[in-house]
Amino acid sequence: MSTALEHPTYNYKVVRQFAIMTVVWGIVGMTFGVILASQLVWPQLNLGIPWTSFGRLRPLHTNLVIFAFGGSALFATSYYVVQRTCQTRLFSDRLAAFTFWGWQAVILSAIVSLPMGFTSTKEYAELEWPIDILIAIVWVSYAAVFLMTIKKRTTSHIYVANWFFAAFILTVAVLHIVNNAAIPVSPMYATSIYAGAVDAMVQWWYGHNAVGFFLTAGFLGMMYYFVPKQAERPIYSYRLSIVHFWALIMIYMWAGPHHLHYTALPNWAQSLGMVMSIILLAPSWGGMINGMMTLSGAWHKLRTDPTLRFLVVALSFYGMSTFEGPMMAIKTVNALSHYTDWTIGHVHSGALGWVAMITIGSMYHLIPRVFGRTEMHSVNLIAVHFWLATIGTVLYIASMWVNGILQGLMWRAINPDGTLMYTFVEAVEASAPGYFVRLIGGLFWVTGMLIMAFNVYMTVKRREAISHSAPQVA
Repeated sequence: MSTALEHPTYNYKVVRQFAIMTVVWGIVGMTFGVILASQLVWPQLNLGIPWTSFGRLRPLHTNLVIFAFGGSALFATSYYVVQRTCQTRLFSDRLAAFTFWGWQAVILSAIVSLPMGFTSTKEYAELEWPIDILIAIVWVSYAAVFLMTIKKRTTSHIYVANWFFAAFILTVAVLHIVNNAAIPVSPMYATSIYAGAVDAMVQWWYGHNAVGFFLTAGFLGMMYYFVPKQAERPIYSYRLSIVHFWALIMIYMWAGPHHLHYTALPNWAQSLGMVMSIILLAPSWGGMINGMMTLSGAWHKLRTDPTLRFLVVALSFYGMSTFEGPMMAIKTVNALSHYTDWTIGHVHSGALGWVAMITIGSMYHLIPRVFGRTEMHSVNLIAVHFWLATIGTVLYIASMWVNGILQGLMWRAINPDGTLMYTFVEAVEASAPGYFVRLIGGLFWVTGMLIMAFNVYMTVKRREAISHSAPQVA
């Protein structure tokens, strides 16, 4: 290992590994997304075989983009941020290495098992019980590394990004273990210990808080570190960041029932989920405003810094999707939007616009630093990637909004005699143009990720070429 790649205090090796796999899994996961979008335009692309059917590849896509791409990004950034803000090395290099290889093993297990049809059928928790046990072991190890690093910090202060990372790690551990509690029946099948409406409630307590903590709190940890660093400005209000943290984690836990409007869930539970979802708007926008206002006096940097553009536009999408979510949780709105493509559009305004863009901006900041470079190979390619990602996101979510409202209106249109005005197939046919636009948006995203991979490769390659002349150590 070259000394040029190592920091005298910090463990950057595991950060580099997770950062590279973030890019790799981003390409793989989004490619599967494009394949699925293509199948909805041209159904014959499922090739008529079970392993490539939409029903099997769709959970693989969600697991790859959330847990492989998003998860690797969270590992990379949390390990990087906790070391730099606590000014100490990771608690255990071996345990950190185990979390990397263990997490990759989880992802590879998903790639094998899901196309084979092994699934628990639970949204975002489809993996079967042997893989769930591995996830729990890796995650508890992750918690140990992160929290013990904070414990042995050399600073008196715990920076707010670490509060968000710690909350995300601890909460996801609880969510995963409770929701996946099951009785094994065979080597690749188990039955949940919950039944009926209780099982549904536990699942969406998990499902929405996977969004709330895995896809929100963790990435807010990124925002609170990388936005101020890239803008070269202190966070706008440290007091607001603390209020944001406590309000978010206390309210988010109660919002899950809004996924179960008009189901067998008791009406009081549905209403509670709706009310808490509406209240959730306040802390969400508090965090968005805190990030945006950090750019006070630095807005001119957006003209020349596409990495900062990624981070700021991500905040814009965070604000938009956290307004849209509470609105869709209102029962009268949900009566139109439920089960339509509007929900898909909402998910991706958060997943692409917020999660992926804050991740990419953070990676463009982090990767050159952990590989010993002052900047990425090409700033112009970052700018190209930014526009591909932004246009791709807008195409995706706009097409799904139009499709969703169209579907909702067609499904509840009735003739004077009370019969349905449209058949379900007619609603599917009417949705076809939207599906084609979504496919184009997805292609924009995959193209951008391939450009990112080239840019990262050239950055790493150049660093390696320089480091050959550096003194070598065992």
